[in-house]
Amino acid sequence: MKDLFQALFPNVVKYWSMFIDSLVATAQMFLIAGALTLLIGGTFGILLIVTKPDGIKPNKAVHAAFELMTNVFRSIPFIILLIFLIPLTRFIVGTSIGVAGAIVPLVFGAVPFFTRQVESALSDVDTGKIEAARAMGSGTWGIVFRVYLREALPDLIRVVTITAISLVGLTTSAGAVGAGGLGSFAINQGQNMHYQDVVNLCVILLLIVVSVIQFIGNTLSRAAVNRKLWR
Repeated sequence: MKDLFQALFPNVVKYWSMFIDSLVATAQMFLIAGALTLLIGGTFGILLIVTKPDGIKPNKAVHAAFELMTNVFRSIPFIILLIFLIPLTRFIVGTSIGVAGAIVPLVFGAVPFFTRQVESALSDVDTGKIEAARAMGSGTWGIVFRVYLREALPDLIRVVTITAISLVGLTTSAGAVGAGGLGSFAINQGQNMHYQDVVNLCVILLLIVVSVIQFIGNTLSRAAVNRKLWR
């Protein structure tokens, strides 16, 4: 197996330590930015639903502010967003390159997308169940956790899966501007040096990662539909 790998990907073996570092960097960007996106985007999505005019806690000013932020950052292509946020990134983490320098733009790029996905998932919850919970005396956050999140769980798992796959692509794009990871490795050691085997392996790995994420998401979503996750 080792000999076969070396025959198929000789230049990956040549830059093996750089390849491993790139894998680690991609994993770090994905996990850190993913956790922050899940937390921030999920919160924003809930706030958009709760504060909308016909929501359970209407607040025109708060809703308009989150709508504006979400729409503005969703409209900016990620590569341009990376460059635009360089001053802010340097201010927050002290650098605009490497894994640390990629986290801020990755979060800004993924959060608006995830926010809209969460908002869409929660908006499909049956209003009758919300009114029933209100009639039983549930407060705002009780309705959010016991009705919205519970009833929308299958859809929320799907949107987390979609966002995770999108984030894999964003981490790769970030490599084009010095963030490191597989994107940088594919460009610098693959395309720039005309080593096609390097590019091929990076593509294969990304396909595997995306397929695994999709499989896990589909499995959990089906379990949620069957109410297995909370039995």
